[in-house]
Amino acid sequence: MARYTGPVDRLSRREGRNLQLKGERYYKGKDPKTKRPYPPGMHVGQRIKLTPFGIQLREKQSLRRMYGILEKQFRNYFSKADRYRGVTGTVLLQLLEARLDNVVYRVGFASTRAQGRQLVNHGHVRVNGRKVDIASYDVKTGDTISLSDKAKAFKPVEEALILAEKKGRKSWVEYSDESRAARFLNLPAREDLDDIEVNEQLIVEFYSR
Repeated sequence: MARYTGPVDRLSRREGRNLQLKGERYYKGKDPKTKRPYPPGMHVGQRIKLTPFGIQLREKQSLRRMYGILEKQFRNYFSKADRYRGVTGTVLLQLLEARLDNVVYRVGFASTRAQGRQLVNHGHVRVNGRKVDIASYDVKTGDTISLSDKAKAFKPVEEALILAEKKGRKSWVEYSDESRAARFLNLPAREDLDDIEVNEQLIVEFYSR
């Protein structure tokens, strides 16, 4: 599948917000949008005044890039969320949070979602003791997430776990340092996702045009 492989700092600067695409760098205050608070490209220092459609588009692009998924897949997530009971925007965020690559990131086995996706794709992640190598796998409440014995010794994994201890884990994942495993306790409420700096209602409006 096609995947963006360019410099991720450009994406954060384009959207003007922290998309959580770099790990420890952002937690040390090295945020590219702060150092260079303007979009990338030849028209340095210029930000175009956005139309209502443009604002909706930027919210959609920000969330899509934050979770590292392509347009067609993101649209499918929205269609699925639209069929569920509840607030469509919140359900969309919950579906994205239940992705296996994201749960690996939230647990602290990876410092970014992209790193979590790599661990999954390379077959290093176990769900309830069974190998799962599909990054979009839908993690269910009560599932146990762990790593292969080989992956537990990876230096990036060790560094990610240290970073997770520093910044703190989310309340919907329960990690055991003794077993090096975690449980997915529940889907997060919208107020728990305080690090997702998007207005999901604008995304609903974008797809409801």
